[in-house]
Amino acid sequence: MNSKKILLALGLVFSVILIAPAQQFKALVFTKTAGFRHQSIPNAVVALKKMGEKQVFSVHASEDPKVLSEENLAKYDVLILVSSTGTIFDEETRASLQKFVRSGKGVVGVHAAADSEYDWPWYNKMMGAYFLAHPAQQTLRLEVVDQNHPSTWHLPKNWMWTDELYEYKDINPDLKVLINADEKTYKVAKGNGANHPMAWYHEFEGGRVFYTALGHVDSAWEDDVFLKHLYGGIWYAATGHPFK
Repeated sequence: MNSKKILLALGLVFSVILIAPAQQFKALVFTKTAGFRHQSIPNAVVALKKMGEKQVFSVHASEDPKVLSEENLAKYDVLILVSSTGTIFDEETRASLQKFVRSGKGVVGVHAAADSEYDWPWYNKMMGAYFLAHPAQQTLRLEVVDQNHPSTWHLPKNWMWTDELYEYKDINPDLKVLINADEKTYKVAKGNGANHPMAWYHEFEGGRVFYTALGHVDSAWEDDVFLKHLYGGIWYAATGHPFK
């Protein structure tokens, strides 16, 4: 290669470096399932990668448990568990997750992330609740009870939504609930009564956790309102910026 071609190639490289914006934070999307597998997972990965491009944060998606090693997890600011089911952590990666959270990092759970790790009480307290049941997909009224969070700033007090509507057991009493399901507006399976959380957050052992029950249906991952809701939760968990 002659000197002119070398200079041209170097110029292109430097141009890319100059144009590429600095990333706000690094997100690891983990989608491994050991139980039911949601068909919307591929849609979720595509949507999250597009979100990262739009909102200027890096997104790496994987189902390989090796990405949960202590050394690798330390590279990220937030772990996003998208409809993970069953037992997805072994003893080593359980320890990695605990260290990650305790180091001040963030965890985001989407939909079936609450349908995981039933034999690990720490995970239950961290994520906030375990899946109990759900009826057929329906439309309901979601009551936005806290509009002072990045995930709910844009939402109305009454949000009409159609999804697979999770109901929960072993709900952590320390959760800060953002959205409640109005059980009077849909046909419940087992139900949670008047206090039926559908999105929440909390600080936990030094880290930050956000969870949303929404995201079962494929269409959610093309819905701007839902994606803005999710991004607000990711931004909170990843950065810890004050919002009140």
